[in-house]
Amino acid sequence: MGNWVENEGLSIFVVLVWLGLNVFLFWWFYLAYDVPPKFFYTRVLLGRALALARAPAACLNFNCMLILLPVCRNLLSFLRGSSACCSTRVRRQLDRNLTFHKMVAWMIALHTAIHTIAHLFNVEWSVHARVEEKGTMAAVLSSLGDKPNESYLNFVRKNIPNPVGGLYVAFTYLAGLTGVIITLALILIITSSTKTIRRSYFELFWYTHHLFVIFFIGLVIHGAGRIVRGQTAESLAEHNPDICSKNFTDWGKKGACPIPQFSGNPPMTWKWVVGPMFLYLCERLVRFWRSQQKVVITKVVIHPFKTIELQMMKKGFKMEVGQYIFVKCPAVSKLEWHPFTLTSAPEEDYFSIHVRIVGDWTEGLFNACGCDKQEFQEAWKMPKIAVDGPFGTASEDVFSYETVMLVGAGIGVTPFASVLKSVWYKYCHDATNLKLKKIYFYWLCRDTHAFEWFADLLQSLETQMQERNNAEFLSYNIYLTGWDESQATHFAVHHEEEKDVITGLKQKTLYGRPNWENEFKTIAGNHPGSRIGVFLCGPEGLADTLNKQSISNSEADPRGVHFIFNKENF
Repeated sequence: MGNWVENEGLSIFVVLVWLGLNVFLFWWFYLAYDVPPKFFYTRVLLGRALALARAPAACLNFNCMLILLPVCRNLLSFLRGSSACCSTRVRRQLDRNLTFHKMVAWMIALHTAIHTIAHLFNVEWSVHARVEEKGTMAAVLSSLGDKPNESYLNFVRKNIPNPVGGLYVAFTYLAGLTGVIITLALILIITSSTKTIRRSYFELFWYTHHLFVIFFIGLVIHGAGRIVRGQTAESLAEHNPDICSKNFTDWGKKGACPIPQFSGNPPMTWKWVVGPMFLYLCERLVRFWRSQQKVVITKVVIHPFKTIELQMMKKGFKMEVGQYIFVKCPAVSKLEWHPFTLTSAPEEDYFSIHVRIVGDWTEGLFNACGCDKQEFQEAWKMPKIAVDGPFGTASEDVFSYETVMLVGAGIGVTPFASVLKSVWYKYCHDATNLKLKKIYFYWLCRDTHAFEWFADLLQSLETQMQERNNAEFLSYNIYLTGWDESQATHFAVHHEEEKDVITGLKQKTLYGRPNWENEFKTIAGNHPGSRIGVFLCGPEGLADTLNKQSISNSEADPRGVHFIFNKENF
């Protein structure tokens, strides 16, 4: 339980506070429209649908205020890098920014659905009240505003019956038209954000996500029509709805209640979202400024398994281990930016990324760099590259622990290339001040060729540790999760050789998948009373497994061993 609080406690607390604020706002604004006399006559026309439309509107304002903040990457990187602002525990919550972004998006979708359905009833009843036979209170209230010196309550001013009247309101009134537009934009944004679309049709996801600009513009002006109206304070002072509603046919006559006066609610959404919109505008300006800075590709290396390495230089570029950048290649697409983990170390005079060729954009980058040609490519023939970043990730905290577990799956090993390179450089110079004392490294891969580009780094680190008489510093296990019968025979024949037949390393490649429970128990036994950082760059299924193992293998005693789970998330 203690480590569950350590790993998930702050996240659960943040989510509960967020949910609590949503519940509070919904209930508060529901009562604000369902109880006060100001909206007595509005409720006569619309019933409970009035409060059911306004309550989710308040929640929409709140969540639309939050939705942009988790994607302000420069702001998060600034907070993450400021030790005065963020402890390690808080920084781990910043690494879950996209998870929170998705949760807020689904909350926006929920409240949009409630708000829209309630307003469908409001429009239908308002149109019906406008064309209803005279003599009812709804008809009298709807006719207010037809004569001079009267203010209207029913925003529907034309006598057009349903369903044409409802369509007329939806497509000719500002509130109706903007409501249709922002709802369609939201539907397109959410449906194109599914995991399948993001992985298979990233361009579709990227382009439709930018409909958020239309969404926010429509959101800000949505309430400018002031269709939700209530009785003015001056009118309430001389016209008590509880009393006057009983004699509505005599309003305005001598000795009777005066005709009630109404006004529309002023638009409030802009007050909620102007701050985050300004921050996000600054974010985009910083990104644009960075994208205009010159980037030089100094080297392109073609690795096996359809992977290329780009080594680049940029004036003033500074990085930490495990960080990532966004890359744009105008020769492939003038608008698309794609995230890549940095595989170089801060100690190197260049920065590098490894790109696996898996889609149209990466295929275009492969060809633009001349990797499809046999002859040597001159540097001046390299395509122009724009870089935004670097941005912080969970891997930055590796050196905050004495013992760490690094788990990479497939190309997910890239952030740990930066970590291991940095460790190698620190040991080459002076490792006396290095807090990190032990690394357990796990790499899971389906294909033997995928190991080749990373094996040289492991060999260098392995040699360096042996020369320093610290071979125990790094324990690495490489797992091959896919092989065929001919490969199995080949592995068996060469199993007794000193070095591994696949990687050339002294540590033999293992086949299948790790028994994580045994691995965690062994490490816990080797490091009693320690805080052990668990870092993963890999799929969600593996993340769930490691998170559960981190919790179940930690001790309740604060002085016992604790596994702290961290996941790359970008």
